[in-house]
Amino acid sequence: MCGYWQKKPLLIRRAIPDFQGLLTHNDLIQLASQEAVQSRLILQRNDHWIVKHGPLNLRKVSKKDPSTLLVHDVNHYYSWARDLLMKFRFIPYARLDDLMISYATKGGGIGPHIDSYDVFLLQGQGAKRWQISSQQDTRLIEDAPLKILRQFVPEQEWVLESGDMLYLPPNYAHHGVAENDCMTYSIGFRAPSHQELMVQFLTYMQDHLKADGWYQDPDLQRPVNPAIISSAMLHQTKRIVDSIKWRNMDIENFLGIYLTEPKPNVFFNRPSNPFSRKNFIQQVKKYGVQLDLKTRMLVRKKKMFINGELHMIGAGDARETLKELAGEQEIRPCSELDDETNDLLYQWYLYGYIVLINEVNCYFK
Repeated sequence: MCGYWQKKPLLIRRAIPDFQGLLTHNDLIQLASQEAVQSRLILQRNDHWIVKHGPLNLRKVSKKDPSTLLVHDVNHYYSWARDLLMKFRFIPYARLDDLMISYATKGGGIGPHIDSYDVFLLQGQGAKRWQISSQQDTRLIEDAPLKILRQFVPEQEWVLESGDMLYLPPNYAHHGVAENDCMTYSIGFRAPSHQELMVQFLTYMQDHLKADGWYQDPDLQRPVNPAIISSAMLHQTKRIVDSIKWRNMDIENFLGIYLTEPKPNVFFNRPSNPFSRKNFIQQVKKYGVQLDLKTRMLVRKKKMFINGELHMIGAGDARETLKELAGEQEIRPCSELDDETNDLLYQWYLYGYIVLINEVNCYFK
């Protein structure tokens, strides 16, 4: 991928041979009806676009109009969805966003558009025609409910069938239209804007910054006009603001917390009848544990970041065990774990961040 990642598109025929998809249209409809699930239905009617946001009751939708159902974060609800994402481990977890699945009826699509993130478009059942362009014209149709390009000039075109996959770097114009009723699996990788990173870092610093002293002006002079902000006040304020400093550690801590922070609609299910710490440890020895499907966990040296929390880990077995959990998403059954690891695992178990492997880690059946 090094010759293509964030550089140019790549079409991979039979990327996953015999891939027909991992859930049905009815499964996707059931997901879209759930309150906690982010979903959209996009209809094309007489050259107009109609967007409906979830939860959706799709039994009431007319089938006369070409339509596309989009469901985000499917990896939060099915263990097989996380297994699919694990096939993309050649990209760091820090960049991974989610698995979105779309179901489009014949002729359905969401219009030519540009995304600001990297995406792999894996075709499930059916076929979809993709047109792409490196055009610089990013003007949008005014007053449309979607960010649809006003002008789209395709440069390349392919029909993707089951198991085919198309990689697109950010800011590459593309347009997909269903050749027949089909499902597409979109594996997206986050690419935050500079603006977002700056704003979020300053918000982090606001919560972690400590500064002593108060604004003072003991030599204040009587102003000619009291409405004027004086140069002395500007200079003193600049001196105070210029005293703000941050270290590499602040950026490191911010990044780990920011990248693992759950999305606003994500909530964790705490165990209703939790094991005692002693019994939990016995269960870990027997079955092992895995991250809850909604959990995000990253590692930086002796720091473990999980769901927006920072934990400092001592050297030795604890660090290696938790690095394994972050990288493999699970810890297999083992004879003994040290007290530091057991304490953290039990805490995360009570929070709903991890589950025992013998438990069903699936939110919808």
